[in-house]
Amino acid sequence: MSRYSTVAVILHWLIALAVIALLIAGFWMGDAIRNPETQALAFEVFQLHKSLGLTVLVLTVVRLLWRLGHPAPALPDAMPGWQKTAAHATAWAFYVILLVMPLSGWVIVSTSPFGLPTMWFGLFEWPHITQLTNAASALQINGAAEEVHELLAFGAVGLLFLHVGGALKHHFIDRDDVLARMLPWLSR
Repeated sequence: MSRYSTVAVILHWLIALAVIALLIAGFWMGDAIRNPETQALAFEVFQLHKSLGLTVLVLTVVRLLWRLGHPAPALPDAMPGWQKTAAHATAWAFYVILLVMPLSGWVIVSTSPFGLPTMWFGLFEWPHITQLTNAASALQINGAAEEVHELLAFGAVGLLFLHVGGALKHHFIDRDDVLARMLPWLSR
C-alpha cells in the first residue's frame, strides 16, 4: 500500500482540525457578537478565528508546495473512473476553499469600518491590505467578501461531509486502503 508522506499527513490533519474549529467558531460568532451577554467572548473568538484562518492559509500554501514534489498516492485500480474524478475534484475544490476563504477573511478585516488589528495568536500584528483599507469602495468590497466567505463556509461543510463520507465508504464498504493512506495507524 502506498501512503501519503508524513509531512502531508501532518499538514492534512492540522488543516482539518483548524478548519473544523473555524467552521464551528464562524457559525457561532455571527449571532454571539450581537448578543450583549456573549459579545466579549465573541470578540475573543473572532481574534482566534482570524489567527486560525491565517494559519490555514499558510499551511495550505505549504501543503500545495509540498504536493508539487510529492504527488498523492494513486487511487485503487478497481475504483471506477467517475469516483477517481470526483475524488480529484473534491481535493482541488478543498484547496480552492482553503486559499480563497482565508483570503476573503483577510479582505473583510482589511475593509472593515472598525479597523481592528489582527493579532496572530497575540504574538504579532498581521497587516491589513492597505490598498483595500484605503479604497473608496471599501464598504462594498467588505460586503462582497463577507458574502464569499459565508458561501465558502457552507461549501466547506458540504465538501467535508462528502470527503469524510467517501473515506468511510472506502474503508467500510469497498474495504480498500484509501483511508489508511492518510491514517498511519490504520492498516487494511
